[in-house]
Amino acid sequence: MNLIDKKVTHKRFGMGNIVKHNETSIEIHFETEKKKFVFPDVFEKHLKIHDPSVADSLEKIIQEKEMARKEEESKKEEERKLQRKKQELRMEHEKLMQNHKLHPESQMVFWCDTEEKNSVFSEWSVFSGEIKSGNNKGKPNKPIRLHQNSAVLLTAVDSDMPEKDRRILGVYMVNEEFIGKLCDDGNVPAHSKFRLQLTEQESDQMLFWKYYINEKSPQKMTWNTGKYRYFDNIWMAQILLDIISLKSDPKERELAQQFFEHFCKMNQIVPQELPKPNGALMRN
Repeated sequence: MNLIDKKVTHKRFGMGNIVKHNETSIEIHFETEKKKFVFPDVFEKHLKIHDPSVADSLEKIIQEKEMARKEEESKKEEERKLQRKKQELRMEHEKLMQNHKLHPESQMVFWCDTEEKNSVFSEWSVFSGEIKSGNNKGKPNKPIRLHQNSAVLLTAVDSDMPEKDRRILGVYMVNEEFIGKLCDDGNVPAHSKFRLQLTEQESDQMLFWKYYINEKSPQKMTWNTGKYRYFDNIWMAQILLDIISLKSDPKERELAQQFFEHFCKMNQIVPQELPKPNGALMRN
C-alpha cells in the first residue's frame, strides 16, 4: 500500500502529508514539523486519513493486527496458566518428597511376558496393568508405594517351567522425578543412569525365589495373578549385591556397584549389615 503524499489529520498536530512509511512506522510532515509514529497503530485513535478507499484498507489492516494481538495475548495467557500449573505440580512434588517416609516394602517385582522381555529393555519402562473390578475398572493401577527410593525388578518364567524357576532379567531404579502417588497412566519409567540388564547366562544364576518369600506361606512358590508385587527393600539390596559379583565387564560391574551404593543410601541400608538371602528356595 502506497501512502506517500496522502493527506491526514492528527488530533493534536493538525493536517499533514505522509512523506515516509514502512511496515512499522510512518513519517508525516505537518505545517511546522515532521513527526514519526508507529504504523498502523496511530490510525486507531489519533490519525485520520482523508482518502476513503485507503481508510477502508487501513481499517482492515488494523483489525487483522488487533486479531493477531488478541490471539498472541491468548497464547501468552495459556502459557501463563500452564506455567502456574507446572509450578503447583512442582510444589506438590517437593512437598511429597519432603514428607516421604520410607516404606519397608517399596520395591516392585514385575512379571514380563514374552513380548515384554524384549520391549522392556528398549523402552526401559513397565506398565502396572489395569484395575480388574470395581468403580475404577479399566483404569491403570497406580503404584502408590513407589518413590525415588524404589527399584523395579524384571522377571520371567518360561511357560513350560515351574514357578520356582522364575529368573531375574534385569533391574532399574525408577525415574528421578517419579512418584507413584502422582502416576495416573500406570507407566513406571527408568532412572537415567541406574539400569541393569542381565545376560541369559547371568539370569540363569539369578533365581527370584532365592530372595523372595510369601510370609503367609513360606514354603510356597506361587504367582497366580497380577503383573507386579511389592517386596522388601532388603531383598532388593541382596539382589543388587549378587548382580555385582556376576558382572565380568569392568564398566558394567562399576555401574552395578554404583547402583547398589545409591540404592542403599536411598533406602537407609547399611551394606555391611545386609543379611544373606533367605527366600523360599533357600528353605526347601
